[in-house]
Amino acid sequence: MPERTFRKDAARNREAVLAAADALFARCERPEDVTMADVSAAAGVGKGTLFRAFGDRAGLLRALYEARLKPVRQAVEAGPPPLGPATPPQERVPALLDAVLCFKLDNRRLALALEESGSGSPYQAEHYERWHRMLQGVLEQIPGLTGSDFTAHALLAATRADLVEHLAGAERVPRERMRAQLTHFVTGVLASGHAGEE
Repeated sequence: MPERTFRKDAARNREAVLAAADALFARCERPEDVTMADVSAAAGVGKGTLFRAFGDRAGLLRALYEARLKPVRQAVEAGPPPLGPATPPQERVPALLDAVLCFKLDNRRLALALEESGSGSPYQAEHYERWHRMLQGVLEQIPGLTGSDFTAHALLAATRADLVEHLAGAERVPRERMRAQLTHFVTGVLASGHAGEE
C-alpha cells in the first residue's frame, strides 16, 4: 500500500474512532463503562488499529478531549475579547475560568473519564498544565496580586470534573447559576489581591 494511501486510511480511521468515542461518551451514564472494545466496534475498526493509533484508553481520552478543546484553546490564544489576549487581565481571568467550566459542563462524561482514567494525578495531565500556565501568566499581570502559582491551582480546582459532575448531576445546580457562582468566587479572589500569598 503506498504511503499516501496508508496515511489517508490512518487519518480516516482516527476520525472514525474519535467520532465513535464521542458518541459513546455522550450517551453513557458512567464513563468507565465505555471500553476500547466498544469504541472499536462502533468505529468499525479492529482493536489493533485503535491501540496503534492511541496507545491505550487514556490516550484515546486525551485525543478526544484535545479535539473538543481545540476551538476553546484557539479562542484563548488568539481570539477576540473576552477570552483573547487583548482583554484586561482582571476581566480575562473570570472569562477563562468560565470557558473551562462551560467546556466541562458540555463534556461532563468525557472530562470525568479523563480525570479518573488512572493515568496518574490530574494535575500532571498536559491539558491541566497548559491551563495552569496560561492562567498563572494572566494572574501575574494583575497589579498587587501575589501568589499567582497557588491562586491558579485554587481557581482551577473550582472547575474539576468531579466537582462539576457533583454540582450538575447530584445537586442539580443549573448551568447559569453555577457560572454566576464561579464568577462571583473568582472576582472575590482577585479583589483580595493576596489570596495565594507566598
